[in-house]
Amino acid sequence: MKFLLVLLCLAMPMAKRKIMADKSASTVTYSAKHPLHKWDGVSHDVNCAMIYNDETKLPESVAVSIKVASFDSDNNNRDSHAMEVLDGIKYPNVTFVSSDIKPGSDGQLVAKGTLTFHGVARLVTVPVTRKEAGNTMTLTGEFPVSLTDYKIERPSLMGMKTEDDLLLKINAVFKL
Repeated sequence: MKFLLVLLCLAMPMAKRKIMADKSASTVTYSAKHPLHKWDGVSHDVNCAMIYNDETKLPESVAVSIKVASFDSDNNNRDSHAMEVLDGIKYPNVTFVSSDIKPGSDGQLVAKGTLTFHGVARLVTVPVTRKEAGNTMTLTGEFPVSLTDYKIERPSLMGMKTEDDLLLKINAVFKL
């Protein structure tokens, strides 16, 4: 009888489990605009964990942390200035912790949670696209982030300031 219970437990999938994103395949990108040019900064150092429900086949919560210093815009001067503007020593990480993830329209998910950036925590809603291939799930989403909402002085070049909104994009890849 004990053997049969062990076999049943092994055959049943775990209801919920924590899965870490594949750091070699995951990125977070910010896109910024200045009147003279626009650019992207990419971080390949994404720490992301998800609580995944094997029964519903849906993520139940997600937490993401990125080091400000890990963003690379292909311009060392711009990246150094970003560290200054963002107080990267005082506030070394940007984090998002979901409080609610629900299925949305067209197979999308809607993740609500707290984005903490430059020491300021604000509630945000992120539309997320979920794609599955084999044993891999990719979650992608993007949303605007206002620099002034996070008490960040907009950088300027030649007397002209960057736009207030950045576009933050996440691409998190999980092995299921």
